[in-house]
Amino acid sequence: MNTRSSVRLLAAAALALLLGACATAPKPLRGQFPSITPLDAVSGTQQVGAQVRWGGRIVETKPGPHSTCFQVISSPLSATGRPLRDAPDATDGRFIACRAGFYDPAIFAEGREVTFIGRIEGMENARIGDYDYRLPRVAADVVYLWPQIREVEVRPYYPSPYYYDPFWGPGWWGPGWGPRWGW
Repeated sequence: MNTRSSVRLLAAAALALLLGACATAPKPLRGQFPSITPLDAVSGTQQVGAQVRWGGRIVETKPGPHSTCFQVISSPLSATGRPLRDAPDATDGRFIACRAGFYDPAIFAEGREVTFIGRIEGMENARIGDYDYRLPRVAADVVYLWPQIREVEVRPYYPSPYYYDPFWGPGWWGPGWGPRWGW
C-alpha cells in the first residue's frame, strides 16, 4: 500500500469517527433499550418492569408532595434520544412519567421536548376531555429536558431602491470614468 492510499484510508476513518460522534446520545441517555412503545405497554402486562427510553412533548407537569409526574405525548426518538421534529404527528400514544423531587412546571412547560429513562410500573387511568384512557406509568430514573431550538428566518439581502452609500452612491464614477470617458 502506498503512502497516498494509506493517507486516504486514515482520512476516511477519521471522518467516519467524527460523523459518528455527531449522532451520539447525551451521556445520561446512553444505553440499550427494548423497542417497547407506550402503545405496546398498554396492550400487554408482560412489559411491567421493563426498562425503557421514551420521549415526546410535555402535555402537563404536576408536582406532588414527594414527586413530579409528567403527562407526555410520545414521539419516536432519534439516534441521540431526542424526539423527532420532522414527524410531529407521529406518536405512540401518551404516557405518564414520575420522578422524585420537584420539577418546576414553568420550566417543564407544555410543548417542551423531554426524554425519560425508567421502568414501566404499570397502568394509570387518566381523563382526557370526556374520554377515559389507560396510560403506562414510568418510574423515571432520568429526566432529560432538551434545549429549545429557535428557528431563525434567513432572508436574502436586497438593497432598497432608495439605498444610498456615500462611497459608492450616485455621483461617484471612479477613476477614469465620468461623463467624458472615452472622448
